[in-house]
Amino acid sequence: MTDHVHDLRSVREATDRLLTAAAKLDNAALAEESHLPGWTRGHILAHLARNADALVNVFEGRPMYESGTARDADIERDAGRPLEEHLTDLRDSAARFIATTEPDQDWSRTVELRNGVTDLAANVPFRRWVEVDLHHVDLNIGYELSDLPDEFTEREIDFLADRWSGRPEVPPVALVATDGRIRRTGSAGDPAVTVSGTPAGLLAWLAGRGDKGASLTTSGGPLPALPPL
Repeated sequence: MTDHVHDLRSVREATDRLLTAAAKLDNAALAEESHLPGWTRGHILAHLARNADALVNVFEGRPMYESGTARDADIERDAGRPLEEHLTDLRDSAARFIATTEPDQDWSRTVELRNGVTDLAANVPFRRWVEVDLHHVDLNIGYELSDLPDEFTEREIDFLADRWSGRPEVPPVALVATDGRIRRTGSAGDPAVTVSGTPAGLLAWLAGRGDKGASLTTSGGPLPALPPL
């Protein structure tokens, strides 16, 4: 089983990195565009706070979000707040999430996330770590995919490669990283395409971030298009 204690420690560290970096911004910077189309930096910070509360709901057996519409409305409502309000909300919501994980509980139980997705409770801390660290990159304030912890990058590549496995719209792909790791993704069968590059480059393509595969090399065909996350 996933080491949720380790992952919760990593969530705390990633949250501290994010808060330290965000505290250097000002209100004008929050209104500027992030790396995510249509979202300002304020939208990302609002989403991260509301996601922490949504994961509290997951641990306490409630729906993660009231609805997709309500989720989007909450982010839009909070996006334009002053920096200090964002920072306070991020700290407080992060603390609520951690507090929910502290009581004794069955970490092997299945919990329901968004859109009917289910997972083991033990995997939820890593999902939160992904939210915090990837969206830190999305803020476009100098934290890049290449700055992510190596462990995070390796595990998120594994997670996304598994996510795209068995998808008929994605051809069979061999992922070859410069660190020597080889993975499979896409539909079943012998790999039709080999995609090679740095771990950060592979993550950028799999997650629809950064150069989205521009730094990668392919053989056997063009770089496949991936469905949106």
